[in-house]
Amino acid sequence: MNPRTRHALEFVLDNLVWFMLLFVLVVFSIFVPNYFQLGIFANIIEASSVLGVMSIGLALVIIAGHMDLSVESVAALSAMAVGILFCSSGIGMGVQLHPEWLMVPVSLLLALAVGGLIGAFNGYLVVKVKMSAFIITLASYIWVRGLVLVISGGRSAQDLAPAIRWFGIQRLIGLPLTAWIAIACFIVFSLIMAKTPFGRHLVMIGGNETATFRAGIRVNRNLIIAFVLAGAIAGLAGWLLAIRTSGATANLGVGLLFNAFAAVVIGGVSLKGGVGTLPGVYAGVLLLSAINTAINLMGLPANFTQVIHGLLVLAAVLLDAFKQTIRQRLA
Repeated sequence: MNPRTRHALEFVLDNLVWFMLLFVLVVFSIFVPNYFQLGIFANIIEASSVLGVMSIGLALVIIAGHMDLSVESVAALSAMAVGILFCSSGIGMGVQLHPEWLMVPVSLLLALAVGGLIGAFNGYLVVKVKMSAFIITLASYIWVRGLVLVISGGRSAQDLAPAIRWFGIQRLIGLPLTAWIAIACFIVFSLIMAKTPFGRHLVMIGGNETATFRAGIRVNRNLIIAFVLAGAIAGLAGWLLAIRTSGATANLGVGLLFNAFAAVVIGGVSLKGGVGTLPGVYAGVLLLSAINTAINLMGLPANFTQVIHGLLVLAAVLLDAFKQTIRQRLA
């Protein structure tokens, strides 16, 4: 095989999920009535904003060779904290700050702090106490969701302060600001992963933690930072959830964890660690959103969504194994 063919084949393997997304959009545009509209494409991007942000943090931890099952519950707790303080109905306390715009950074910092603290707790137990990330974050998934129920009493907070809700209403170039926030997050963290020592070290740790440690890289510090970032980003996803729903409920975001996992795996991140890019994860998020939109337009029962997502994850895992085989032959 000549170098040009090898390079072209590697390019296709690295960007396979984008080709899948393009193929799906073309097929749906041809066969699904009313699918080919700018408004539909804008809706796909808008609907993927919360899931996309949550998938970033999850992808960072998986690329580093670990797991974080707590992101969904962390997002719910962050949203509930914002809802209780800044909603005016239900269990909301209706806290007002002057000037009003201060409520935006304060609520955002609150959500990030809640998520970051839980991420630091997870990271400490996994890295310092050497406990299984799967068990620790599964426990966090359960106790954090329980904490949401305890502090809310099963009730909801409604009518988020207009100064914060503004982000869920305003649009820029046809897209809501929440979608632009998700896009900005993907750009920033993609650059961090590709251009900074921290990003490269996470990939190396996921590929071979022992060899990375022997190379003099501070493995423990990088892993704890990855868990803190995953928690803080989940907090940001919770903040976006609160904005989109103008409040928070005890069951807010239920099911997002599994969709985030699906997006990450479909996006090409290996569950073994050390492989994956955030642009690929964003393509995976958009692919799921495009399929959901098609199902809604066709009027199919919502249960079809779970069936298709499950089959997509299965196909992505099989495809990942196939790609690894091809890469070994190219090496």
